[in-house]
Amino acid sequence: MADWEKRWNPLRQEWIIYAAHRNKRPWDGKGHLASKPEPSYVSDCYLCPTNTRVNGAVNPNYENVYVFDNDVPILGLHAPQVNKSAHNDLYISKGANGFSKVICYSPDHSKTMSDLTVKQIAKIIHEWKKVTLQAKEKQLASVLVFENKGEITGVSNFHPHCQVYATDFIFNHTLLELESMNKYREERNRNLFDDILQAEQIDKNRIVVENEKAVAFIPFFAKYAYEVMLMPKMKSKTLLDLKYSDIEEISEVYLQLIKKYDALFDMNFPYVMSIMQAPLQESNLDYQMYFHFQPPLRIPGIRKYLAGPEIGGGNFMADTIPEVSAEKLRSS
Repeated sequence: MADWEKRWNPLRQEWIIYAAHRNKRPWDGKGHLASKPEPSYVSDCYLCPTNTRVNGAVNPNYENVYVFDNDVPILGLHAPQVNKSAHNDLYISKGANGFSKVICYSPDHSKTMSDLTVKQIAKIIHEWKKVTLQAKEKQLASVLVFENKGEITGVSNFHPHCQVYATDFIFNHTLLELESMNKYREERNRNLFDDILQAEQIDKNRIVVENEKAVAFIPFFAKYAYEVMLMPKMKSKTLLDLKYSDIEEISEVYLQLIKKYDALFDMNFPYVMSIMQAPLQESNLDYQMYFHFQPPLRIPGIRKYLAGPEIGGGNFMADTIPEVSAEKLRSS
């Protein structure tokens, strides 16, 4: 296994360059320490039970998962209706149609998802499924569930929560994956997602956690040091395809993975988690939904910064080899 090579990402159609020897270079930048422990209740937290939110609404004294419409939404079903174009349709403006929701995982401000039980996580995934159904029923095109965990991801509130954006357009990363999937089907008459899952299960050395119905692995083409794809083994284009028993076992893998994250550097491990799903109004038989974890830390205290190659050139330069990272995470 080389520590200096480039690898092709067949899902996003891009080269990732790996240069593990660059970890020896001097570093004068600022490190990132673990966040301080949070109390169970914070009086001015707009997500804690019984507190007043920014729009004046008062949270109920909730005991489990709590879902509400974002008070300052980026998308709305009643957003201003805009339909403008200029310069022969070179510049186009449309209404920001859709909806934005906030899902609180627990009433306890101090907890993260890794502090919850398998059943509690299963309940959260069921809520993600309900919101996906709502988006489909409202004839929206796409739904993205995401969690920004940890201060260095830019999270604005440390209360355990995620957000949902349901849109009338398909998210760019999904569009690119659909293009890659269709191209792969045309060229090889095979399912790209099936082949990725099969390849990871054959190689095994990048798998972190696995059970009968789900597997979490650092992909061969990972960008971030501890990036993980958690993929159900059953055919599931969106969360709507998951049965109750599927969700229970997926929750087990989910919990084991994030506990390993916390144990890796002995800290409340930060990450951005996104649920990648097929378009809601289309029949994309080849698409496979998955949970995508992208943690910014590459070694303890030091994050992966996007610089010239990533921002300017559009190609990712990684300082770690996926197989090495998988072994460290698997053993944590």
